[in-house]
Amino acid sequence: MEGVVIHQDKPDSSSKFRLRFISSRGNEYFCEIDEDYLTDRFNLTGLNTDVQYYQYALDLVTDVYELDCDDNMREAVEKSARHLYGLVHARYIVTTRGLAKMVEKYKKGDFGKCPRVSCGAEHLLPQGLSDLPHVNTVKLFCPKCEDLYNPKSSRHSTVDGAYFGNSFPNILFQVYPALKPEPSTERYEPKVYGFKLHAAAALQRWQERRREEMQQRMKSIGVEKIFTEDKDKDGEEAESEEGEEMEIAEADA
Repeated sequence: MEGVVIHQDKPDSSSKFRLRFISSRGNEYFCEIDEDYLTDRFNLTGLNTDVQYYQYALDLVTDVYELDCDDNMREAVEKSARHLYGLVHARYIVTTRGLAKMVEKYKKGDFGKCPRVSCGAEHLLPQGLSDLPHVNTVKLFCPKCEDLYNPKSSRHSTVDGAYFGNSFPNILFQVYPALKPEPSTERYEPKVYGFKLHAAAALQRWQERRREEMQQRMKSIGVEKIFTEDKDKDGEEAESEEGEEMEIAEADA
């Protein structure tokens, strides 16, 4: 890279970049990736095509080199380093060591609590809607109501969901099944002045909605016209049978 001078340095057991990254505001959902995992090139397969200035970003993440360049170039390399750390993080947290670190954060409630009243402040887990970067921001999964929520803080709402992946919560509860809470069965019951709404009225509204939905589905696939023709055909057959019966009765008379 033109305009960049690199100085090799002995890597520390505790990376300055990684500690600075996970301690930054907005990065509370991340855990620290082990040095051994980052230096194993097998774990980084395919990431060189997704990260600009890949080699310099990797050197910065692992503190192997100290970059001496202008501010604009350093900012670009640091941005790539943060992106690289996030992509590696999604792979790391589904390993045995990564899951153990995320379980500790989950138990402490570092990811927040479910806003649903019936869940009783159940702890949440971060989850992405896609494994591809720049598609969706991170969401929070509640294992009790099994629903997704947006992060409460605005500083977390811009974190890329690909940094956690779409499968992380499910893998965690497969490895730690004892941590998965019982699904919530409690439901809110609408009332008026303390009285529950009439069950028959609620059932009727539900049936009307279902009927309208069915009619729309039938109309969208062109079934409604067929049913109408069948109905007309049945009516004509009924009128024909009635006429035949009247003719037989007049003949008998």
